[in-house]
Amino acid sequence: MEDRRYCLAVNDQFGAPIEEQIGLIGEAGYDAVFFPYRGSEEIRTWCNIAKVDGVEVKSLHAPFGGCRDLWGDDAEKADRAMKEIGSSIVCAANNGVPIVVSHAYIGFDLPALPFEKGLERYGKLILIAEREGVKLAFENTEGEEYLQALLETFRGSPAVGFCIDTGHRHCYNRDADLITKYGELLTATHINDNLGIKDKGGHIFWHDDLHLLPFDGTVDWEETARKLAAVRYKGTLTFELNTKSKPGRHENDTYGEMPLRAYLAESFRRARRFEKLLSEAESDCKN
Repeated sequence: MEDRRYCLAVNDQFGAPIEEQIGLIGEAGYDAVFFPYRGSEEIRTWCNIAKVDGVEVKSLHAPFGGCRDLWGDDAEKADRAMKEIGSSIVCAANNGVPIVVSHAYIGFDLPALPFEKGLERYGKLILIAEREGVKLAFENTEGEEYLQALLETFRGSPAVGFCIDTGHRHCYNRDADLITKYGELLTATHINDNLGIKDKGGHIFWHDDLHLLPFDGTVDWEETARKLAAVRYKGTLTFELNTKSKPGRHENDTYGEMPLRAYLAESFRRARRFEKLLSEAESDCKN
């Protein structure tokens, strides 16, 4: 079997400048890094550092604060969000980054919005991705119906993909089988753990999205591996992890007390542990 690639998202919570994190992530064993888009100059600087450090840049995360605005009636806000996401796509192309991950929606307990304006606006962003030769991978978050509308409408575009966030699937999507549903579009992963929905009434909220190390929460990792193996996912395993707890919670506190090198080393051990499950599941699929 070909070697699996491992990637880790940089994170302001790690307590070191991103410029320093890149090399440390490579030293821990990862092949690649994943950057948030914060402007072309920063991305160019980080990509140059990664090249020197011998670490690939596998993807950028598009700004997501305005994703709900793309579905709404406020044209000014929608245009601002489109410019932000469009800039991240062009930036990725200019720096040789093959994938931009984008949320389809953001927000909780809000009135439902019609699909028409959002599909039109995201369609324009998809045309930019097609022109630039970048894959735009839509990530599962809250508002799963907006993800479904995008992937069903634009699944024929060579620029459209799907990014499975294992933590979001567990606490926002109630473990819906999105890997199987969108397996043919699966382009990227955001691998992390959490404890599911805390509210006894089943109300979802962003505080449940803990981004724990795999195997520290209640995600069914054997099932996740089986699902990925069944759709023959051969791409990079990208981990998106937090070292600080959400407000009023303490599940991540131990991570923040660890020296960064020790935390990164432990995170890579968990990555290898999950990859072992995936390799075993792939072997079972062949038998």
